[in-house]
Amino acid sequence: MPETTKVRTAAIGVGAFGRNHARVYRDLAQKGGVEFVGIVDFDYARATAIAAEFGTRAFSSIDELLRDAKPDAASVAVPTVEHLNVARKLMEAGVDVLIEKPLAPSLAEADELIRTAQRTSRIGMVGHLERFNPAVRATIPLLTQPMFFEVHRLSIFTPRSLDVDVVLDLMIHDLDVVLSFVDSPVKEVRAVGLPILSEKVDIANVRLEFDSGCVANFTASRVSTERVRKLRFFQPHQYVSIDYTRQDVIAFTVDAASGQNGVAQPPSAGQSFDPMQFMDGEDLGAHPSSPNIKLAKPPIAKEEPLMAEIKEFLRAVRERSKPVVSLEDGRRALGVALDILAEIQKHSKRLNLVGQTVRN
Repeated sequence: MPETTKVRTAAIGVGAFGRNHARVYRDLAQKGGVEFVGIVDFDYARATAIAAEFGTRAFSSIDELLRDAKPDAASVAVPTVEHLNVARKLMEAGVDVLIEKPLAPSLAEADELIRTAQRTSRIGMVGHLERFNPAVRATIPLLTQPMFFEVHRLSIFTPRSLDVDVVLDLMIHDLDVVLSFVDSPVKEVRAVGLPILSEKVDIANVRLEFDSGCVANFTASRVSTERVRKLRFFQPHQYVSIDYTRQDVIAFTVDAASGQNGVAQPPSAGQSFDPMQFMDGEDLGAHPSSPNIKLAKPPIAKEEPLMAEIKEFLRAVRERSKPVVSLEDGRRALGVALDILAEIQKHSKRLNLVGQTVRN
């Protein structure tokens, strides 16, 4: 597709998050290169209101959209159980798709999406938003051999996305990031989880071991009293801390030349060293107790992750190339997430928690 040709875009599903897709398409249309042709939602009144807000048309069905305003590309932000039906119809009509995470409710449906994209020669991308967080992007050049991850994603309870467990709602973001960082098959999964305020698992703790020897611990909760989005990992001679919310990265690197065999030297007599300062990611500068530990903050190109994600999708659409987060990537994260949920179910059965509700 020539760079001068406007990509005709649409948003399918404009609920809590789909509305943001519509906003970004409107913003890109105002800058040129994109024509935002329509919105489809099962709630036609909502579609009409949001279409009026973002200067486009509302349609009562995908068929109507395809007939009256055929898009080149569309975001699919409907409930997960509808991803296959909606995305397949679009791809078979010649429309490229950006499908919100999780890709599908099952691996069978994920595989059908992949087959459909291949059969129709359509671009398919999955909306794993944190891949486009500027902090995550700035971390990629730092990767050498990650061996241990500690990941926390905590949220205050809201009545959204209760059709899926916290693993598929929140933790899957971090699963996708860690899988892309480690690039090694998962060897072992251990997991525990509980329903607290919903019928689904609301809090989970997971340990993954990879064939490479790397270990990753994840905690995800949507019933927390605070909001935390942090990923920390260790690799030879280096510790890296990512704060998703602040879009910030801090790397602590041991200077092998000034240490003994690349090991940080202990504090001198009368000096103190608090390792929790490192865990909190504070800017320590040249710490007097360990001068061979160098602190660095990689440059961050600030950008709204969703804007970056949709721009990447449209780049792939124009160039007919594989997007950064492919359907296969989405399937991989989904597969690990489903394995985690299976382990949680096994653990609950051992403790006789299946079918029980948690009471105060």
